[in-house]
Amino acid sequence: MSSVFEKIMSDRVKYSCNVKTLGECKLPSPVRHKKYVADGERVFATENETFARYAETRLGHLPTFEKAGPKERIFHDPSWTRVGIVTAGGLCPGLNTVIKGLVEILKFDYGVTNVYGIRYGYAGLNPKYGYEPKMLDPDAVDTIHEVGGTVLGSSRGQQPSDIMVDTLVRMNINVLFCIGGDGSLRCASDIAAEVARRNLNISVVGIPKTVDNDLMFVGRSFGFESAVAEAAEVIRNAHVEAKGTPHGIGLVKLMGRDSGFIAAAATIANPVVNFCLVPEVKFEMEGQCGLLAALERRFAAGKSHAVIVVAEGAGQELLEGAEERDASGNILKKDIGEFLKRRIAAHFKAKGLDSSVKYIDPSYIIRSCPARGTDAIRCYELARAAVHAAMAGRTDCVVGNVGESCSLVPIALATIERQKLDTDSQAWRSVLDATGQEFYFNGVARDIFAGDAFAP
Repeated sequence: MSSVFEKIMSDRVKYSCNVKTLGECKLPSPVRHKKYVADGERVFATENETFARYAETRLGHLPTFEKAGPKERIFHDPSWTRVGIVTAGGLCPGLNTVIKGLVEILKFDYGVTNVYGIRYGYAGLNPKYGYEPKMLDPDAVDTIHEVGGTVLGSSRGQQPSDIMVDTLVRMNINVLFCIGGDGSLRCASDIAAEVARRNLNISVVGIPKTVDNDLMFVGRSFGFESAVAEAAEVIRNAHVEAKGTPHGIGLVKLMGRDSGFIAAAATIANPVVNFCLVPEVKFEMEGQCGLLAALERRFAAGKSHAVIVVAEGAGQELLEGAEERDASGNILKKDIGEFLKRRIAAHFKAKGLDSSVKYIDPSYIIRSCPARGTDAIRCYELARAAVHAAMAGRTDCVVGNVGESCSLVPIALATIERQKLDTDSQAWRSVLDATGQEFYFNGVARDIFAGDAFAP
């Protein structure tokens, strides 16, 4: 059973599904369309019926989150509201689309005009760095969604919560939007805690930014679909390169420190991949069930090439070296791509077999593209939900989506642990079907096109 639900039910107070609020909402909302989300409207915390029913038996009720959307009455007076927007952590497709959405919805729905873009992540809230905020209005953000990255800049690492709150007070900011992943959201929660300690009326609302799609209870993160689409194009190029030489091997390393969602989804999106390696599934290099033997079986079956996709966090147990961390405290993964490139090339050279390993690491290309299609729509919808939540005085929460609805999730729950690829899911089953890697790893090489199996 899910360890997440075990944690929630073992400490119901710490991991409550209820979002904190600054106080009673007394002001009439100026939102134009007048279709409001009623107090008490909830959405299920999970679409997984097994987990939901298990939680119900332990909690006595189905776990639900507050439904996001405009409220009939709000907490913050729009005419006195001053907003800060911060983007923290690594880049991700759609950051500018989210910023644009926040600014436009604040202006057009609530009439809020004082919006500050905080420069270079949380460092912009620490005066010692000297980063001046950037004034944002609909004209300033008009076309920023057309380019990748963030017009505000970003950085990793937290700053002292007391200093950041001092800055918010000095700037008279009463709404802070934090666009970031698990580490950045934990920092946002620390800010909210310091705000509460001082009894200040400042809403702190997060928008989940994790291209790895590894936050809990927020649904699919914005930027993920765009990253997968970009990765699928890289895989196409790796496939062309692999087919260009005898026993050619196209090796693509994709993002995914602890979760293999991008690698798995990109493999399904462009099913020319023969091996998909993810952190959730350990693999060996040597022996009859190792990757090297699996490649040999594929070539023995008459195939002239192979394509391997590996998530950056896969196979870390195979690599040597001391553990290091980045400024946000994340463990820096050792380079599995370079390791595989060297090891595979050396293996086939020792076998006297001509081979050519073409290694591609497109991480920065993938994460720096703009959001596209339905991904861009998700960015705008999350921005809209965040604005409505903040103006209604909600705080220490992050917006997410479950099914067709947006919801408000306590940051403590969203960051309770990293979301992992479920290897019993239909998604992973699709990966195994598309690649046929089970046949190669388990000692049988298959002819994918004819459907015949050959002994190695």
